[in-house]
Amino acid sequence: QVQLAESGGGSVQAGGSLRLACAASGRPLSDYGMGWFRQVPGKEREFIAAISWIYITYYADSMKGRFTISRNIGRRTAYLQMDNLKPDDSAVYYCAATTITYSSASDYAAGVWNYWGQGTQVTVSS
Repeated sequence: QVQLAESGGGSVQAGGSLRLACAASGRPLSDYGMGWFRQVPGKEREFIAAISWIYITYYADSMKGRFTISRNIGRRTAYLQMDNLKPDDSAVYYCAATTITYSSASDYAAGVWNYWGQGTQVTVSS
């Protein structure tokens, strides 16, 4: 069993930055892919980025340039660096882990994610 816990959310002004962290506990995640999603109330969950167990990164087209995913397998942590934030980035951000290695961002977006965190709120004010 795996537990994921996000941290680093909060309130920031437009143009600012935040770094989210996803800490994993339970079994090792060295062979899991990690990903970040976000969701606004009333809207579908949106894929942001994924990083495979061999550190290959994938981004949704709309997220390229301002979001950077990374991971530290030894520390069982994945990160999402968010720069130049905009009010439309306000959402609950979730991390997830998958046992499946996909080969494209669209596959990760639509794929199976075995474990999810509880989410962390990000609010960007104008």
